[in-house]
Amino acid sequence: MPSRRELVRRAVVGVAVVTALGAGALAWSSTLLGEYSVMTMGDGHSGGGHDGHSGHAQRGVGAGGGAAASDVFGAAGEVSVTALTADPDRTADVHVELVARQETIDVPGGRSVEGYTVNGSSPGPELRARQGDLVEVRFVNESVSAGATLHWHGIDVPNAADGVAGITQDAVPVGGHAVYRFEATDAGTYWYHSHQVSHDQVVRGLLGAIVVDPASSDAAANLDVTALLHVYGGQHTLNGRVSDERVEAPPGATVRVRVINTDQGTAAVWSESPFRVVATDGRDVNGPTDIDGKRLLIPAGGRADVSVRSPQHGSVGLHVGGARRILVGDPAASVRPGPQPSETLDLLAYGTPAPLGLDPTAPDRTYDYVIARRFGIIDGRPGNFWTINGRMFPDVPMFHVREGEIVVMRIANESGEVHPMHLHGHHFVVLSRDGEAASGSPWWVDSLDVHPGESYEIAFVADNPGIWSDHCHTLPHAVDGLIAHVMYEGVSTPFTINGAAGNQPE
Repeated sequence: MPSRRELVRRAVVGVAVVTALGAGALAWSSTLLGEYSVMTMGDGHSGGGHDGHSGHAQRGVGAGGGAAASDVFGAAGEVSVTALTADPDRTADVHVELVARQETIDVPGGRSVEGYTVNGSSPGPELRARQGDLVEVRFVNESVSAGATLHWHGIDVPNAADGVAGITQDAVPVGGHAVYRFEATDAGTYWYHSHQVSHDQVVRGLLGAIVVDPASSDAAANLDVTALLHVYGGQHTLNGRVSDERVEAPPGATVRVRVINTDQGTAAVWSESPFRVVATDGRDVNGPTDIDGKRLLIPAGGRADVSVRSPQHGSVGLHVGGARRILVGDPAASVRPGPQPSETLDLLAYGTPAPLGLDPTAPDRTYDYVIARRFGIIDGRPGNFWTINGRMFPDVPMFHVREGEIVVMRIANESGEVHPMHLHGHHFVVLSRDGEAASGSPWWVDSLDVHPGESYEIAFVADNPGIWSDHCHTLPHAVDGLIAHVMYEGVSTPFTINGAAGNQPE
């Protein structure tokens, strides 16, 4: 039941919409989405490709386009997302079964909350693989009434395994199951979560960590810990517990802390002793140096691996997310928490430059992704909604690409809020911010905070065919329209949103 304040807000917004749009705003039926396919989204912009090919560029079903079903759900000769899989003949190296339930979560050190579990807990079990392994996960929905999926956040999986309801699969109903297969190609820190009604299911705990160890390392010999951050009903937790975590380490030992921000806002990391950022979003930093008196900010959905050295005496505290700490060193030592530094580490200039492996100076496609907001109606809901390039969902851009192309995108935030932008299926390198060129280590990420008034230029190689979400990972923002897609030429999907399967990816 909405609060009285929310009801008043909706009424005020509704009046504003009617005033701004006139009598036409009353024709809500023209803005009701109904069942639709992402194949029909987009404004036809091709991004400056060499031949101007624009791919699919129709309006959404029920959104003013009136496209027939035969025009919507794929075309002859196209490859379905369901065919974009890992080698079906290869035997899996890692087999896991994950069971999702809708139930009470016992939060150690705090109070219980109603939410979702994976194998009986939240976070779910940490999955571990070695670089090059073929991972096979059997996902069972035991009792999640709205259906559920698993998305492998940050892992550049084949499109069929991306786990986005209505785009790469149908939501798994109660009693159903799905199998995800992908090669753990890149070592690093990642996480999994539902991409069905994600603004509810992720917030309420349907998630867990996945770590891919380098092929050449002996993981058992390393001091390596995970710090998964999540807020359960207002309770800030570290690995599911309302408490700090201790890591016993001999003097001088280096500990790698894998920080995973699963929340809706930015997480701050800092320490009273020097630390280093050794990886961002699963990509190593070239030439990391000591950080002292500064904080590291991690976007919603983002990850950072930081290294801390155990002191000669006592312990050192690494603050993760502000409310919790990883205490490294003597397990009996007490550590007084220190204040959060006001100065932020600038990853644009951190580390040492290295070859990018691509040439962004002559891209095959260039796109703008300009975020703003305006009053309007989406699916019969009046509100102050997000826009992309001046367009409101579902009439937002579809970023068309061909396999092998280099794509440069300018992301500009003309709204009043921070947006952690997340691209599925790819990592991108940050080229510049507000016109200032990157000068440090290549800053490869899949999740990037774009603050109000900022603009970033990024680049990626279109090397993973499919239809990929490109959205804000403050998930309520995605619900209100801050989501676009990267679509490869010749790829289609048979899945739809808001149809009989109940697919609601955001």
